[in-house]
Amino acid sequence: MEPPYYNKTVEETFEEAQTSPSGLTSVEARRRLSIYGPNTLEKGTVINPFYVFLHQFMDPLIYILIIAAGVTTFLGDWIDTGVIIAVIIIDAIIGFSQEIKAEQAVSALKTLTAPRARVIRNGHVEEVSGEELVPGDIVLLASGTRVPADLRLIESIHMEVDESTITGESLPVKKDTAALSVKGVAIGDIHNMAFMGTLVTSGRGQGIVVATGTKTQLGSISVEVARVKKTATPLQDRLSHLSSRIGIAILGLSIVAVALGIIIGERLIDMLLTGIALAVGAIPEGLPVVVTITLAIGVKRMADKNAIIRRLPAVETLGSTTVIASDKTGTMTRNEMTVVRAYAGGRHYRVSGVGYSPDGEILAEDKDDPRNNKALEMCLRAGLLANESDLEFDEDKKEYFPRGDPTEVGLIVSAMKGGLSEGQERVRYVELDELPFESERMYMASLHKDPGGEGNIAFIKGAPDRILGMCDRAMSDEGEEVEVDKGQVYSIVDSMGAEGLRVLAMAYKKFPPHITGIEPEMLSDGAVFLGLQGMYDPPREEVYEAIRQAKMSGIRVIMVTGDHKATALTIARKLGISGDGAALTGQELDAMTDDELYEAVGRVSVFSRVSPLHKLRIVQQLIRRGEVVAVTGDGVNDTPALKAAHIGVAMGKSGTDAAKETAEMIITDDNFASIFAAVKEGRVVFANIRKVVLFLLSSGFGQVIFILATLAMRLPLPLLPSQIIWMNLVTNGLQDVAMAFEPPEKGIEYQKPRPRGEPIISRLMAERLVVIGVVLALGTLAIYTWELERGVSIDKARTAALTTLVLYQLFNVFNARSETRSAFRMSPLSNPFLFFSIVASIIAQVAAIYWEPLQFMFRTTPLELADWLVIIPVAMTVILVVEAEKALRRLIKKG
Repeated sequence: MEPPYYNKTVEETFEEAQTSPSGLTSVEARRRLSIYGPNTLEKGTVINPFYVFLHQFMDPLIYILIIAAGVTTFLGDWIDTGVIIAVIIIDAIIGFSQEIKAEQAVSALKTLTAPRARVIRNGHVEEVSGEELVPGDIVLLASGTRVPADLRLIESIHMEVDESTITGESLPVKKDTAALSVKGVAIGDIHNMAFMGTLVTSGRGQGIVVATGTKTQLGSISVEVARVKKTATPLQDRLSHLSSRIGIAILGLSIVAVALGIIIGERLIDMLLTGIALAVGAIPEGLPVVVTITLAIGVKRMADKNAIIRRLPAVETLGSTTVIASDKTGTMTRNEMTVVRAYAGGRHYRVSGVGYSPDGEILAEDKDDPRNNKALEMCLRAGLLANESDLEFDEDKKEYFPRGDPTEVGLIVSAMKGGLSEGQERVRYVELDELPFESERMYMASLHKDPGGEGNIAFIKGAPDRILGMCDRAMSDEGEEVEVDKGQVYSIVDSMGAEGLRVLAMAYKKFPPHITGIEPEMLSDGAVFLGLQGMYDPPREEVYEAIRQAKMSGIRVIMVTGDHKATALTIARKLGISGDGAALTGQELDAMTDDELYEAVGRVSVFSRVSPLHKLRIVQQLIRRGEVVAVTGDGVNDTPALKAAHIGVAMGKSGTDAAKETAEMIITDDNFASIFAAVKEGRVVFANIRKVVLFLLSSGFGQVIFILATLAMRLPLPLLPSQIIWMNLVTNGLQDVAMAFEPPEKGIEYQKPRPRGEPIISRLMAERLVVIGVVLALGTLAIYTWELERGVSIDKARTAALTTLVLYQLFNVFNARSETRSAFRMSPLSNPFLFFSIVASIIAQVAAIYWEPLQFMFRTTPLELADWLVIIPVAMTVILVVEAEKALRRLIKKG
């Protein structure tokens, strides 16, 4: 097998690509275009909008709603029919628009390809369409250019490329042309290639096209995005399962009711109407509406906490998340390089403060005053002046804003903490010349007039081994030049590196006044070593608490980053993600089978130097283990994993269009803490959905038992079809919606995530549903038979039974507000919408009993005071029984 292009020399690449420095001829370019095809990305499967719209109706709950619409039409209840049909159509339109938008993720990838490219063809420079590039083309790159294909670089002049959309690494990568000797290198470590979709941030260069279209790194990602199957959310699975079971149960019970009625001598037409009405009463037709409203409320609450939800089911999915696989840079960290350690004049220092604010100080480990160390002052000055970046202060916002490379800005901030003023230093040390950083040199230098001497001085900063190679002396803390102990310095560099710090060394070299320009050979020796500065990207303060709470909630946090292993582990330890130091690199993942990775993701929480496909594999194996996975991302490299996860979380500030289009949720402040805040809201949403389900099904179950019991006892029909419809309107019309506004119960964020396979109706709910249903049925049956035994009219008995059921269900609302807490410990006004909806329902029921137009419509008769004195206490038994059951469960749990 041929070695990859990054292992080939420039000459070997020319030979392999069958091209030359003068480029391809137009004839050859056309020939290759016919062979390799256009330089475009995977378009994926063509979406049929008509099929997508029809697909919205393929859901068991929608089937139930359609049946309910047919039933209400049959009964002539045109208002209910219109409402149900409107709900069906609105849900279909929302689902259609969301699904179409989700599939635009692949299209968003195409925006990263360059529409035009400058190439060498026929021996001179031409500009061609990016789609016409072919392997063997020579492409010219300059600052600001979007790389149009995968290129093996043949020339690199001060060139740096932002590869964050591919690798996730925050800092620009310095490019060179030297062949790499190692195979299986992570993308972020391939310094002699430029990849499609990345951005040249500085310098210029040339490269040979070695891959186009779907053969590029970006292309392989687009193929994965198009082919990855979206995982159904837990809510979708549970609702589908619940709806199917409800539909079958209701159909069976309705058939039993009709059969019983016919057996006892009721007319067939009456029993058919009763069976249909019973189905309408038992079907929780309000459930899809309430679920949508509950999710919408969750969306609003999350938006207030910097989380924008693009797909409603994602709200609940967050609440059942068991694993969050998150990026490091900018999500868990501030994306602001900060100097935290310094070494100069033989002494060690800690630097306080984080980010780009100069609030902080330099503290000596030996408690001595840092201002007494001349070497430290010069070390800080070198970092400040050998610098191409700036730190600006906005007077209006009272904030500092970086301009340039984050590492260089970090050096400016450390100098300011040491008492140096950027403006004053640049005035005192007038710059004469500069050697910009080049990857071949691994340092940069600037020449200045020395205000304290008769000549000029060059300040140098760069890689420690390169700087030490220039130095034969070092500055002591008293400002004297002494022999440099390189072994000791290398030991300190290793110590800082083990902490995950990026270490830079500083030095200076003096020149006579007539030297006003510098060249690399002038700095090769004779320099004076000044010291070291170690920096890292600090974690966000609020992330510490968010991860601690996530652990308490049973949510595991995994770091998946493009950064180096040492850096990732340092941040992971500080945040409490990894205590055992276990981490896997992308290179190690390449050597693992899926089964080996399946075992590894169960114990390893830090993955470094990962590629897009590595991240996808990690997510897939977590899902295979039964985890409910939320994954964060901001670049094109993240889109396959975002789509494969149960919920993709894109970054709002740094995220690409492709990531945002693919994700279900967007974090506007790019902060991990906002993700956990959204998790809490997701749990509240699911808890409220469960409350609605318990309320609706327990009430419907009680109705069914009551009617079946009366039929079995060969009693007259206890409720007419119109009365059943009225009861559902007055008890479910507002209360189920109002319960969507229930505030979160205390401590909900610390509950363990629900098991993936746990149904919406838990065992506790099922048991309580039976208890409530039996209480409702027995109490109403007692009132009905009592009225009949008193010799009242059948209409009066039915009115009493109807009123009892209505009050039962209104009292039952208070039971459903919490699975464990006593209803008497929850303020009725904590959910004012619910409280006033109950008041409105009571008024409506009283009107149905005493207002003649409604009496005529529903065949009710007025109740006397004696009736109310019996009905109200009986209806209140539902609260007393459930309170006793809750108290018993609490005692059992304590014991």
